[in-house]
Amino acid sequence: MTIGQFHKMHGLGNDFVIIDARASDLPDGFAMPPAKAAAIANRHSGIGCDQLIVLKPSGKADVRMQIYNADGGEVEACGNATRCVVKLLGDGTSIETDGGMISGHVTDEGAIVDMGEPRFDWNVIPLTYAMDTLHMPVGWEDLQDPAAVNVGNPHVIFFVENSDAIELDRLGPMIEVDPLFPERVNVNVAHVKDGDLYLRVWERGVGLTRACGTGACATAVAAIRRGLVQSPANVHLPGGKLILSWDEGGSIMMQGPTTYVFSGEANWDDFA
Repeated sequence: MTIGQFHKMHGLGNDFVIIDARASDLPDGFAMPPAKAAAIANRHSGIGCDQLIVLKPSGKADVRMQIYNADGGEVEACGNATRCVVKLLGDGTSIETDGGMISGHVTDEGAIVDMGEPRFDWNVIPLTYAMDTLHMPVGWEDLQDPAAVNVGNPHVIFFVENSDAIELDRLGPMIEVDPLFPERVNVNVAHVKDGDLYLRVWERGVGLTRACGTGACATAVAAIRRGLVQSPANVHLPGGKLILSWDEGGSIMMQGPTTYVFSGEANWDDFA
């Protein structure tokens, strides 16, 4: 790896370093080593981000998006990053991810993206054994009766009286690595107020985050299925608001802002 350009963007404070490998001298078939991804994401000795995004050629879409969490682990999907990539590359961009095909359109404030259909089968979430995923018969301390949704990556959602009162920094890492979730899981806690959802997310491999687009998708879908809110649903996160639309059997549409922060160059060999 040598010197290359990167873009720094964020969606509601969920921030990304985006490397367009199509416009660089990275070799075909390049896979980002986890240690290098973590070093780039490090906020003290690297560039700093929640997720590192690498854009590569695709035979199925305009671009293939690979996503690395701050711990260096590769994940399947990221809603906020998808909006940023659509805003960066232009209206109508189609994106191939490990979580499925995604497309989007540019808006004045950011982008609206088709996140595909949610999945509810226990073995697709995935869980280690069969159970109802709309009302799961499991719990952790005060967090009970969750729902599980796969929106390209796995989410468990708890509806509570006050999401701000939950010790998510303590319970999140415990639930993330529970043996029930063989691929770990993103942990969402939400409450409903005046027909809107208020959400906090513990993101696997990242921790507490100001915004999680796939978490907002999963939470909105679970809330609509339980009759707690109607589509379109406003989802308020610490970083701001997303608008989620979903009808049974259809795709999830997510609309929200993006911000281009800066561009720069780095010698990727400098990151161990």
